[in-house]
Amino acid sequence: MKALILVGGFGTRLRPLTFSKPKPLVEFANKHMILHQIEALAKVGVKDIILAVNYQPDVMVEAMHKVEEQFGVTIHFSIEPEPLGTAGPLALARAILEKDNEPFFVLNSDVICEFPFEGLLAFHRSHGCEGTLMTTRVQDPSKFGVILTKPGSTQIARFVEKPTEWVGDQINAGIYIFSTKILNRIENRPMSIEKDVFPFMARDGELHTIPLQGFWADVGQPKDFLIGTGLYLNSLAAQESPLLAKGTHIVGNVLIHETAVIGEGCRIGPDVTIGPGAKVGNGVRMSKCVLMKNTVVKDYAWVHRSIIGWYSTVGRWARLDNTTVLGEDVHVSDEVFVNGGSVLPHKTLKDSILEPQIVM
Repeated sequence: MKALILVGGFGTRLRPLTFSKPKPLVEFANKHMILHQIEALAKVGVKDIILAVNYQPDVMVEAMHKVEEQFGVTIHFSIEPEPLGTAGPLALARAILEKDNEPFFVLNSDVICEFPFEGLLAFHRSHGCEGTLMTTRVQDPSKFGVILTKPGSTQIARFVEKPTEWVGDQINAGIYIFSTKILNRIENRPMSIEKDVFPFMARDGELHTIPLQGFWADVGQPKDFLIGTGLYLNSLAAQESPLLAKGTHIVGNVLIHETAVIGEGCRIGPDVTIGPGAKVGNGVRMSKCVLMKNTVVKDYAWVHRSIIGWYSTVGRWARLDNTTVLGEDVHVSDEVFVNGGSVLPHKTLKDSILEPQIVM
């Protein structure tokens, strides 16, 4: 079987982290974001995985060599000469997708969930039409395109973009499976699968939907990255995963890499991930935050709703809050307060940031 992951462009929504590496290689729960998807695809028998990229392809190619060996898959890079949207990459990769008549998966690289590909495949084969998309329920559908099905059916009737009044709460989860017939609808040019392809498939009665069970998160920007981390850790807890940390200093769901060092008298959690080589001093308080590889949080610091980038340091008695994001190799001095700061790589903060701002 085959799959195509829409990796896309510059990852601007997740800056400053994506100044240092492509978004799919940013660690989510101590694993490259894209590895969550590749691992799940490999489990369902996918052997050929296409990465549709137009940013830093050399970095991606180097990183994926080990992944091929680890999961027994072949990774193909479909490098877009210009951004081709969410449909154009399928046409560009047509030779691989059409090499047999088996259906293929397509997914957005920002999506994190439990990836129930086996159930999606079985459902798609059961109805025999061109495509199936997964939906997820949201509390405020006015921000999204809502999907409406025919009465008593899984067949999609129409799409309502950002409705001003209630019509439903099921939205596109960014996970699809298609037969190769869909490729006849797509040209090798910039195209949107949501606007240029799906409405016509629905018109022809060729598009079905299945609701996604469990959590779903688009982790493409810092606030959602932190929310998604909490949802992912909740999922691990529901599965009684041995990966979650335990101890009197742990509150709620916490993931700590085995090489991280935690000081005495700390209170960590809920919804915290701590990466490899991280060092946390004594008396530190952390909640709803992410520490990347080789970060240092010194004694009695307080970190809440923040992401600390690789090789960065938080000083003694410093305080981070309100979706603060430190890029790679950022150093916050002792007793400094950072309120919603987005700090570019290789900076030192000696003065407090009292209002959300970008530090260049």
